[in-house]
Amino acid sequence: MKKHLTLIVSICVIIFFACLYFIETNKINKTNHQKITVAEVTHSLFYSPFYSAIANGYFEDENIEIELLLTPGADNVMAAVLSNDAQIGLSGSEATIYIYNSGEKDYIKTFAQITQKDGSFIVAREDIKDFTLDDLKGKKIIGGRLGGMPEMTLEYALKQNNINPNKDLTIDTSIAFNSMASSFIGGNGDFVALFEPQATKIVNEGYGYIVESLGSIGGIVPYTAFNARSGYIENNKEIIEGFSKAIQKGLDYVHKNDSKTIAENILSFFPDTSLNDLTSAIERYKQNDTWPNTITFTKNSFDHLQDIVIEAGFLDKKVEYNDLIYTNK
Repeated sequence: MKKHLTLIVSICVIIFFACLYFIETNKINKTNHQKITVAEVTHSLFYSPFYSAIANGYFEDENIEIELLLTPGADNVMAAVLSNDAQIGLSGSEATIYIYNSGEKDYIKTFAQITQKDGSFIVAREDIKDFTLDDLKGKKIIGGRLGGMPEMTLEYALKQNNINPNKDLTIDTSIAFNSMASSFIGGNGDFVALFEPQATKIVNEGYGYIVESLGSIGGIVPYTAFNARSGYIENNKEIIEGFSKAIQKGLDYVHKNDSKTIAENILSFFPDTSLNDLTSAIERYKQNDTWPNTITFTKNSFDHLQDIVIEAGFLDKKVEYNDLIYTNK
């Protein structure tokens, strides 16, 4: 009897310590996430798949903890990544071309796209029915930073419609990206190109009307993508792979769910915007086919982006796709 009792006690002790070990290990795994700082070029519904991935715990599934660092301007995102203030950048892919051509040894590569079209909308001060780009002639539009994708896409679209951006209208490139909406509200310009939710806010506050989507006329391009230094990617392939998986899940999520569900999911990221405004803005992006099905973009879309940059005069010749694009293998 004593032998049986001793055996039972021993088994119980083993089970107890095994359970204790499992609980502690589980705690360590939950708290031992790799913290990654992401420098985002702007905080916009344009990046809904990213915020959905955070909200749904897709990064946690990959043992990654995300810290957002708002860094207005793609040039500032590049600076943050190069200085190690951020491990990963979220910006237009054109910025990586500029860094590559500057001769930077540990240059920046793109590894996952999140948008495939321009995310800005042309907002007019007056309600213009049946708007065309010809309505911009003789007018002034706040277009964004010189050399940035929003402004270059606008110029490209104008030229494709036989409109000279230097002669037929005035494009104001002097306003900082995060001040464009307030500048327009203050009376500057007849038009402004804005991302969501700023465009919807302007409309709801009675300052303007959305008349066109630059995404619908700019074509398919790897407009915004995640990037990192070549050395960081090479030394942290598991993190890059896990990060990419989370983004792909985020893309899948926005494609599988309706706009209201997505808006409810990421509402906490936009506390100053109502659920209705978020829903309508997300619906606009969905109707525009803004988000790609996959994080991997094609050479054709990358070449088209470079066509836009060359047309704007910020690039002499194209960079090879394989030099700047990292594909998870």
